[in-house]
Amino acid sequence: MINATGNRMMREIARQSTLADQIERTQGQISSGVRLQRPSDDAVAAQRIGAIGKAQASAATWARNVGTAEAQVSQADVALASTANLLIRARELALSAANGSTNPADRATIAAELSVIAAEIDGLAASRDSNGEPLFAAANAKLVRFDADTSFAPVPSAAEAFVVGGNGVATGLRDAAAAIAAGDTAAIGGALDTLTAGISHIADQRAAMGLAAGRLERIGDALASRGIALTEERSALEDTDLSVAIAQLNAQNLTLEAAQAAFARINRQSLFDILG
Repeated sequence: MINATGNRMMREIARQSTLADQIERTQGQISSGVRLQRPSDDAVAAQRIGAIGKAQASAATWARNVGTAEAQVSQADVALASTANLLIRARELALSAANGSTNPADRATIAAELSVIAAEIDGLAASRDSNGEPLFAAANAKLVRFDADTSFAPVPSAAEAFVVGGNGVATGLRDAAAAIAAGDTAAIGGALDTLTAGISHIADQRAAMGLAAGRLERIGDALASRGIALTEERSALEDTDLSVAIAQLNAQNLTLEAAQAAFARINRQSLFDILG
């Protein structure tokens, strides 16, 4: 009889200990706002939350790539716009030099200005981004990943942007300067054609980057929408429903208090009461 009573008491102590643990977990859920304190609370939900976390980390990386690429495209467009303006100015100078009445001193002045323009364009081609990296890659344009299935080069390479027909834009300007300084009419005519082709080429490059900018904007919007959906799903799985948790905590406290009260009454009984 005594052994049976002792066993009942041990079971009751264990039950109350379990209730206390449950109350502690519920209090943790309320204070932290997180329903799952450990994976065993809901293994399926915990597994899904882990997958969502990985997806969110990848999306954050891709979003940063989009932001960086958008800044680079904007910077590259400004550089190419400046290049286009310089080429237009160079063509105007070459047209004036093609006039047969231009004297050698004027041609020398025009040639000097064309050389300065060529140096400016070289500087634009060597622009660096906010990270100190070349804005226009020297060889192949830099591919960037923007989601699991999408990667492309938002900014052209220097060879793509500043080379026309196998000849560098700045080199063509220096050739034009040399032709003008020498008064070589035929070479000046060829230089005019080269400058016209350069202006058209730069316009094409800017148009291509405009398309890239639009594509980046759409990808960014899609990533933002996906991020909102992932956050909402994770919140539904992970966050504490305060109204439910508070009601559960109250019920657990009442149950534990009742168990403790009953346990106390039993412990006040004497040995003769138990034997009787």
